[in-house]
Amino acid sequence: MRNELGQSVDHFKRAASIAASETSATVAPKINAARERVQPAASAARDAASQSWDSALAALTAASDNVRQVGKTTRKATRKELKAERKQARKLQKKAEKAVGRKKSRAGRLAGWALVGTAVGVGAAYVARRRREAQWDEYEPATSSRTGADDAAFEPVEPTAYTTANGTVTEQSKSKQEPR
Repeated sequence: MRNELGQSVDHFKRAASIAASETSATVAPKINAARERVQPAASAARDAASQSWDSALAALTAASDNVRQVGKTTRKATRKELKAERKQARKLQKKAEKAVGRKKSRAGRLAGWALVGTAVGVGAAYVARRRREAQWDEYEPATSSRTGADDAAFEPVEPTAYTTANGTVTEQSKSKQEPR
């Protein structure tokens, strides 16, 4: 019993590690993409805050000059292009928020692991029960050798009529007829 429980725990650990690697393989690119989008602004803000007031002011004036330049170039762009860019930016932002938001949902993940553990436990109990029953099968009385049919039912029966070249002769007429 202890060995089977140990095996069940090992199977559960393997299943958990596989699920974790698969989850990280699917979620990691989304998180990295979100991080890449946010990181330049965050690093610029961090650098500006860590330096003195003058360097922060210089960085802000440089950023405002960049914003002015971008504003001038965006005025030249058509309204359709602006609308498409805004839509794309919203999509990317939603994806980033979903990727970050999934990290916070621990209750759902915990419930999923509980279901996986329950399924593994039920499966292990079923296998253990089948093994236990198989061990006792050799001690059960053999019921397959006797199916309830008599052996006499399988014996050949003497025919009551014989067919000859001249025709069919029954058992009674045969006893009256002499052999030639």
